Amino acid sequence: MKSLLIFLCLAMVSSFTSSAQSQRLSGNSFLPAELLALGKDETSNPLSLWIDQGNEVWAAKCQECHGKMSSMAGAVVQFPKWKSSPSSKGQLLNIEDQISVCLSRKSAQKWTNDSSEVLAISVALSDAAKGQRIHIAAPHDPVERQAWQEQINLAAQIYIKRQGRLNLACTQCHDQKIGIQLRSDVISPAFVTGFPIYRQSWQTAGSIDRRLRACYSGVQALVPPSGSPELRGLELFLKKRSEGMVWDGPSIRR
Repeated sequence: MKSLLIFLCLAMVSSFTSSAQSQRLSGNSFLPAELLALGKDETSNPLSLWIDQGNEVWAAKCQECHGKMSSMAGAVVQFPKWKSSPSSKGQLLNIEDQISVCLSRKSAQKWTNDSSEVLAISVALSDAAKGQRIHIAAPHDPVERQAWQEQINLAAQIYIKRQGRLNLACTQCHDQKIGIQLRSDVISPAFVTGFPIYRQSWQTAGSIDRRLRACYSGVQALVPPSGSPELRGLELFLKKRSEGMVWDGPSIRR
C-alpha cells in the first residue's frame, strides 16, 4: 500500500506539470482581499523593506560579478539545483544556499540562510522574477540525475507520511482539505509560487526552509535542522510539483 501511495504521489508531479494552468491555483488565490491588497501596495507592503535592502546589498556585493539583478532573476524559478564539486559527491542547494555561497566568496564572513543580507537578496530576486514560469530541470550527468531523483522519491515518501503528535501527513491538508478554513487561514494546495513570505505571525520575512520547519512544528513533529537534506528534498519535490506555474514573487501570509 505504501509503495502504491508513493507511486501516486510521484505521478501527481507529472500530472500537475501537464495540467492546464487554470486548474492550478497558487496560495495567493486563497488569501483574503485585504492581504492581497496589501501585497500589491508598494507603499504599505512590508516586503518592500527587504526588496530595498536586497537591491542595495546586490549593488554593493554582487553586481560586479553578476551584473544587474534582472539578469539573474531566472535563477529563482530554477532552484533547488544539484551542485557537486571535485571534493563532494553533491547536494541540493536552494536559492538562499547559493546566495550564501556567493557572498562567502566575497568575504571571510560566515553567511547563513537566516542572515538578513541573504534573505533580502532572495526577496529582491524573487520580486524581479515575478511573471516567469517555474522550470526545474534534472541534472545532465547520469549519476547526479539519479541522486536528484532519489531526493524527489524520498520527499514523496515524507509528503504522505503521518508525523507528529497530531499524526498528520502533508497530503491530508494540502491535497484533501484544500479551501477549508483552519483557524485564521484557508488551506491552499502544495504549490510553491511565492517565496520568501512575510508571515504576520512571524512579523518578519522567511524562506521556504523556515515555512517547512513551521509545518513540522505545527503537527508537533521533530523539526529537521535548517538546511537538512530532508527539507531540501521537500522543497525540490514541491517546486517540481509547481512546474510551469507563474512565479508570484514574495508574498504575504497571516
